[in-house]
Amino acid sequence: MLKRHSKRPRTPRFAALTSRTASWSMNRRLAAGIAALAVLAGAAGLTAYLTGDSDKPASSPPPASASCPSPSASADGESSGSVPKPPSTRDPVEFAKAAAGALWSYDTRRTTQPQHLAWLKAWMTSESKYADWASVSSQVPDPTLWSRMRDNGQYATAKVAEGHMPQAFKNALAENPGGITDAYVYVVTVSGKQSIAWRGGGAGAEGRSITVAIQCRPDRNCALAGVTPRVAP
Repeated sequence: MLKRHSKRPRTPRFAALTSRTASWSMNRRLAAGIAALAVLAGAAGLTAYLTGDSDKPASSPPPASASCPSPSASADGESSGSVPKPPSTRDPVEFAKAAAGALWSYDTRRTTQPQHLAWLKAWMTSESKYADWASVSSQVPDPTLWSRMRDNGQYATAKVAEGHMPQAFKNALAENPGGITDAYVYVVTVSGKQSIAWRGGGAGAEGRSITVAIQCRPDRNCALAGVTPRVAP
């Protein structure tokens, strides 16, 4: 089936799609630039880790469908079945949790791929200098694959468990507190669970983790800046 970050679904019918989308996803995500993170991550070690240049192995890519944002995630990470708007908050962790819930939820029965992308775009920061749209849009399957998912009535719901700023990022802020005042972009890692279902079947809930870049300027609500190719602890 269509998964990117963990086990493949148990239904053989979707095995070929899973293999294709997993490799498609990883290539796109690794190729996506993370300029915003380079700006905020004053510590070279953190930048290297997030961009995939460290010696640590990259985490497994999430299921292709698992990483697709969707119009069915609510601000608390629980699927609501309606098209949500980004939450109005200046707390980067709270916004990151809402964004992760959106990225792990979707409903191809109700939304086309272009509609899905347009909805997701609304979560992005309007500052092009810090917006890594490629890393976010690469989470969404191409129109052909989306159509296959829709033919099978596939949808996913997500429940977010927790979010936190990685220790390496907090260390970088402690060493250079003023370094963030240009971009005001924060790194946040979120974990939770995702459940995928399709017509006549479905997989059980599986754990998910993602690290995102969130811009939160003091005078405005937070916005999504990008998705990193690695999950920072």
